[in-house]
Amino acid sequence: MSRLLARVVQPIEAAFVLGFYALFGLLPPTASSAVGGWLLRRVGPLLRAHRVARRNLEQAFPDKTAAEIAGILDGMWDNLGRNIGEFPHLHTLLANPDAVEVAGTDVIQALHDAGKSVMFIGAHLANWEIAPAIAVRSGFTADYIYRAPNNPWVDRLMARRRVDPEGRLIPKGAEGGRRAMAAIKAGRSLGILIDQKMNEGIEARFFGRPAMTTPAFAQLAMRFGLPVVPIRFERLGGPRFRVTVDPPLEVASTGDRAADVAAMVQAANDHIEAWVRERPEQWFWVHRRWRENPAVNETDEAPASS
Repeated sequence: MSRLLARVVQPIEAAFVLGFYALFGLLPPTASSAVGGWLLRRVGPLLRAHRVARRNLEQAFPDKTAAEIAGILDGMWDNLGRNIGEFPHLHTLLANPDAVEVAGTDVIQALHDAGKSVMFIGAHLANWEIAPAIAVRSGFTADYIYRAPNNPWVDRLMARRRVDPEGRLIPKGAEGGRRAMAAIKAGRSLGILIDQKMNEGIEARFFGRPAMTTPAFAQLAMRFGLPVVPIRFERLGGPRFRVTVDPPLEVASTGDRAADVAAMVQAANDHIEAWVRERPEQWFWVHRRWRENPAVNETDEAPASS
């Protein structure tokens, strides 16, 4: 998109997003979630991203029938639509222990008592925007690394709806890397979702296929001696969630930093794959996660996500 066209289109796009934000905000959280799911179950299959998701599922689960794949796709669109509907209600949901329960409290308490910064890693499962529940409820001060939207107006909306008052948003990139290191040195923890393709990353196996993955979380963790802690998000039904804190990943130190980083990246991918296999309808299948997707035209891009 040319710079001139972007200056015209981006405010309109942002106004559209803000309009939906306001409309969903008028509804109670349960109704807003349900309406969002209903809308995207009907609109999602009409989008080009639907073909990306179907092909990804067919390659990840070659033994599943067409009917099973269709059921997962329907559940995926329902989940993503609910995420949109829940967007204006994140503060309310996080403040309600009946809406967001936290499991693995013994792990998080031990990490907190150790007094060290932590590298939290997660995936685009359920409603990943509930990630700050861990920091808000456990006393951690955490910053969140994210992929900034191409539209700066939408990016500002995301910044304003920040649900962790102490947490800062750090955009991915060179400047973000410097800010992440500064945060660690200041005793802050970091959170990052690592399940999207990064062309400049390193190759790992995900569902048996090569998947380029960011090594930054592993590099930072090893440089500063941080535990790498997987955080799992699950939708329990409607706008109800469970956030599970798993024990830190353990990777043997060989003295070869590049090999150790690769081992950590693979361990993280294995962890996420196990989550996705258990609840495939709650993952972001519309993303072009793998290097190749021969059945889908290269112009069929999935929407970006934070």
